[in-house]
Amino acid sequence: MKELSLPKDLFTLPRGTSLHQFSLHHFLNELNLKLLQKLNLPAHENHTLDYDNTILFTNKLDSRSTYKKSFGYCPGVGIIENKIVFVENRNGNSAAKDLQFETLTRMFEELKKQNINIDSFRADAASYQVNVIDLVSKNTNKFFIRACMSAALAQRISKINNWVKIETNSETIFRGEITFTPFIPTLKRKRELYKAKDYRLVVTKIERKDKQVNLFTKDAYLYSAIITNDYDLSVNEVVSFYNQRGAIEKEFDVLKNDFGWNNLPFSKLEQNTVFLMFTAMCRNLYQYIIEKFSTKYEGLNPKYRIKKFIFRFIAIPAKWIKTSRQQKLRVYGNIHFKT
Repeated sequence: MKELSLPKDLFTLPRGTSLHQFSLHHFLNELNLKLLQKLNLPAHENHTLDYDNTILFTNKLDSRSTYKKSFGYCPGVGIIENKIVFVENRNGNSAAKDLQFETLTRMFEELKKQNINIDSFRADAASYQVNVIDLVSKNTNKFFIRACMSAALAQRISKINNWVKIETNSETIFRGEITFTPFIPTLKRKRELYKAKDYRLVVTKIERKDKQVNLFTKDAYLYSAIITNDYDLSVNEVVSFYNQRGAIEKEFDVLKNDFGWNNLPFSKLEQNTVFLMFTAMCRNLYQYIIEKFSTKYEGLNPKYRIKKFIFRFIAIPAKWIKTSRQQKLRVYGNIHFKT
């Protein structure tokens, strides 16, 4: 793995002096995508792509302090369903929003080279940037991104008059929508106001139990907003579709605890990137294998974690016995294999 590592790249932000250490590996990302196509990822189908960053806490020699005040790395990961399609490692001092436009550009280029079409893109508030939304709009049909609260956003939210009340078992939710043109001050500063576009803003508000007034909206509600260019789905369908990206947190849990992302073996960022890439490929292979095996063996389920798979399928009690002058393998338990 050390021999496969590539030198890390150093970047700086336009308004900063800190060095951002990125570990890019085009060859392994390409290998991973080709592997997925050999398995069960159709090339020309329209997919939903989720992007997020996760923190890998570690005290490696070159690791930097994260925003959580602990040392580690902060890789960016692209996921389609439960398949890892892109990994780009970065040091801990690089927040998810830093240089994300460049990271997503590289990810979309890799996917296009393998003819993998992306229909929908989902991401958290770190992607709420004018250049990122413009990039995503050009490379996908639809996007769903969490919007950051601001004075301009709050002022627009106050104009919503079509709130729909939704009663749940634990709370009352209000949902509404309105057209919104984001990033006007940023575009004015860059003298690029001609790039301003209208998008659909889907807003959810929940009454605060402590009755504390919101600084922006001047009322006692908790707000969350999703900006999208999809006008076909209903308000509830937009929220439901966006919330499905919560499954990406489960994938991070699987990668960290089942495939070693919490136990990085090397002392350098670029070497650990190779480890992250190979274990991501192992994750993709494992998912394919268990889906195939579960169709033959009723004791398996495609959702089983690797530990359960080992104890249900690999580490099973058995004993070689001699009967009728033949050696036979006796498997203990109510286990029925199909061949």
